[in-house]
Amino acid sequence: MFGTSGVRGPVGETITGRLALDVGHALAVDRDRVVVGRDPRASGAALADALIAGLCESGADVVDLGLTATPTVARAVEWEDADAGVAVTASHNPPADNGLKLWQPSGQAFDASRRETIAARVREERFAPAAWDGFGARRRADASERHVDALVDAVTDTADGAGVGTGGTNALAPDDSLSVIVDLGNGAGGVAVRGLEALGCTVETLNAQPDGAFPGRPSEPTAENCASLCALVAASDADLGVALDGDADRMRAVDENGQFVDGDVLLALFAREAVRESTVAEPRVAAPVNVSLAVDDALADIGAGVVRTRVGDVSVAERATESEVVFGGEYSGSWIWPAETLCPDGPLAACTLAALASGDTLSELAAAIETYPTRREAIETGEKAAAMECVERRVAERYGDVATLDGVRVDLGDAWFLVRASGTQPLVRVSAEAREAGRAEEAFGTARELVEDAVGAVEDAE
Repeated sequence: MFGTSGVRGPVGETITGRLALDVGHALAVDRDRVVVGRDPRASGAALADALIAGLCESGADVVDLGLTATPTVARAVEWEDADAGVAVTASHNPPADNGLKLWQPSGQAFDASRRETIAARVREERFAPAAWDGFGARRRADASERHVDALVDAVTDTADGAGVGTGGTNALAPDDSLSVIVDLGNGAGGVAVRGLEALGCTVETLNAQPDGAFPGRPSEPTAENCASLCALVAASDADLGVALDGDADRMRAVDENGQFVDGDVLLALFAREAVRESTVAEPRVAAPVNVSLAVDDALADIGAGVVRTRVGDVSVAERATESEVVFGGEYSGSWIWPAETLCPDGPLAACTLAALASGDTLSELAAAIETYPTRREAIETGEKAAAMECVERRVAERYGDVATLDGVRVDLGDAWFLVRASGTQPLVRVSAEAREAGRAEEAFGTARELVEDAVGAVEDAE
């Protein structure tokens, strides 16, 4: 039932009120208090009500945050002394989708064993309603102001040292007037605006009205979807632009010239700063198997390294619990500072980036990261599992250096390619990279041909 990012899919098919009700029942079996919040999708309020009904009917108290960012939900589990949190969100998926993502008190998403426990209870209906006088209570709350305070604390000097990842050297002073344009994507990330303003930034917003149809742009903050933000920054005197997804767990950026910043470059910038300010003897950064060699090289220059994970912020967060890991991230826009929270926090990323850009410009910071030709593409198929099995067989027959941590990653010496199934959509994703453009195209072509042949073979066999 659950993927790595919770349960997510089309409303009325994968996601129903009955499912939300039963997840509430299942969570309440061994949890006394649960925090609930949602993004602005049209189905969100009804699904949250169903979830809360299941929790209360089974005896759990609920702290209802209403419309709020997912990282606010994750942080509020600890703040409210709760046992779990649930964000009713499909994150960056299309408007017709919704989902449920579950959080631990540490701010980490439910791991595989916890997800399977809840799924088994739902499948087998292993829960029971409370007695008439044992129903849980529902209390409405607003955790956004505390989130804003946490953002400010994270990037400014504190009594016992520096904020996360900034060392105080680039932390914004109250009289700084950095100009930031924030594209909220009609989502729930308004806390980012408040955090930047509290840090002294001048903020202009784009697509700021929450609307679950995402009329301003698609929810995922890709380069293509952020064309308006790029144009607005280029035509203004803004120092940078940032874009969030629908529930604000992802953040991408635009430099002062209106250029969309590559996700691997952002990862390298955040990672290098976290390593520089770390007191860990041998600091490491957690990143998935599809991360660019640019990140490895940027960290190698300062004596640090990358620990590879499966793709997905949940997997990155799991490695970020290790003591030597000081930062974790994905090029798609999920950024995790484990000293702050194990949830990807788009508002925190926005505030941290503003602090960095208050020194050198974002274009100057980005130019310092050497990048390499990288190709990424997704191939749609309704038979992704069968197609991946076919790819794995063929790769095993042809290549020697193959890693199977997540999909199949082939090291070609002067290049690499990765083929893996999406955890949330009917897609097989293909990535390839080399230090020379021609070689990157060649490796990508090889990988894509493998996938297309496998998809064709599976479809012909039906």
